[in-house]
Amino acid sequence: MLDWPHMFESYHGARVLVTGGAGFVGSHLTDRLLELGAKVAVLDDLSTGKRENLAQHDGNLDFTFIHGDANDWATLDGVFDAHAPEYVFHLGAFCGVKRVEERPLDVLNDIDGIRAIFEFCKDRKVKKILYSSSSEVYGEPLQLPSRELGPVNPSPRDPYSLVKMLGENLTHHYYRQYGLKTVALRFFNVYGPRQESSPYGFVVGIFLSRALQGQPLQIFGDGTATRDFVYYKDNVNTVLTAMLKDETDGETINVGKGTPTSIQELAEKVRALSGRDLAIEYLPVRKLEIKYRTPDVSRMHELIGVRAETPLEVGLRETFAHMTEKSRAAACVS
Repeated sequence: MLDWPHMFESYHGARVLVTGGAGFVGSHLTDRLLELGAKVAVLDDLSTGKRENLAQHDGNLDFTFIHGDANDWATLDGVFDAHAPEYVFHLGAFCGVKRVEERPLDVLNDIDGIRAIFEFCKDRKVKKILYSSSSEVYGEPLQLPSRELGPVNPSPRDPYSLVKMLGENLTHHYYRQYGLKTVALRFFNVYGPRQESSPYGFVVGIFLSRALQGQPLQIFGDGTATRDFVYYKDNVNTVLTAMLKDETDGETINVGKGTPTSIQELAEKVRALSGRDLAIEYLPVRKLEIKYRTPDVSRMHELIGVRAETPLEVGLRETFAHMTEKSRAAACVS
């Protein structure tokens, strides 16, 4: 028996669109929505998402996968015509520090998709759209902890931050101008099973992957940089709740734990978890690297009414176990 809030009954039988649903967060969100009895259409071009993340739902009549670009107006038109979504989770985006470093202008393509999806939601009378923003909008923070109603860095160092800020602006615009229910969530460092662990991925996945292979853990800088790590289960619960709460309409809200962890501390936790005497290597700081990340999560607690409570050690252990099992399964197949 799943222990879901009573309000989640609203998803039972509801038609839902998840863009980027083959990605890390999107696939876990899709899992939960289907468990709740929603009829879910996933739109993903598989540029960073993986079809295998959703393979467990093949044959489920409540699940539809569309291989397509969420930035393409014609594709979106067809999806909205065919599935008439009542709720839209717009998670599709060009992301990843290394990927943005190498192809910074590619992220500008997301502007077309953000604009289009808000227009379709308005015209097709969608009940509400949730837009996934990012802690990157703060740039190198001007205050800690970072507050939604406080300053953002007026000179963000990459187009990714600018595009996310544009998306947030449109959530406010469409809510005020057209009465479309919207909410923007600023995700901090979500981690867990299925997170990309290649050099184009994120620090937890990369560290755990290298630990699994007995390789040194590589830190960009001196290890004092901080991040706010949120386990995927807490993140998905927050996303599902935020969509249904009237208190979040037209708002931008941080999604985090409010507990900074240094990259050095993370590396030491991963090393202890692995049971190996892994070396830690220190590399030059990447040009888009942000030093500190700590959110003020009081609005998340107040408006959404949830907390991210999974201890980092628990989340790391579950993620490492998942990666270990997956590695063993792959070895057996080969």
